[in-house]
Amino acid sequence: MQDIKLRANENRGIHQLESGNDLVGWNEVTQGSILPSFEGNANNIAHLKAEERSYSNHNSYTATVASWRVRKPVFNIDVCIDCQNCWVWCPDSSILSRDKQMLGIDYDHCKGCEVCVEVCPTNPKSLLMFNEHEELGTALSQWPEKKKKEKN
Repeated sequence: MQDIKLRANENRGIHQLESGNDLVGWNEVTQGSILPSFEGNANNIAHLKAEERSYSNHNSYTATVASWRVRKPVFNIDVCIDCQNCWVWCPDSSILSRDKQMLGIDYDHCKGCEVCVEVCPTNPKSLLMFNEHEELGTALSQWPEKKKKEKN
């Protein structure tokens, strides 16, 4: 069974990004402001895996945007061919992949843009969009069958 709650570690998506009285909008930030992505010394940080890095609270790695989404992509491992198109094209790095194998979706950072579904080449697609509150088992039970090519 697939795990719909995959996370890289306990720091991933621990803060909710949403508007509030104590936050300033993008057009109110002072020009030249710097929000550090990492806590402490960031030397050689590129050589560490994402889950080994010490991210600051300002970094999108530690913030969740799950409340922004209305529809979510659901991944069907039985259809996936591990082509990595979804991983390459995802604008939010929400596709979890290791050693060129699709593992799932980081729902803390997925905004539901549907790019992953659009670039999926399988028939039927291995990623489909469903209502945000759809249960994984229900979504997988509704998966379409392979479409046969019409002969001319």
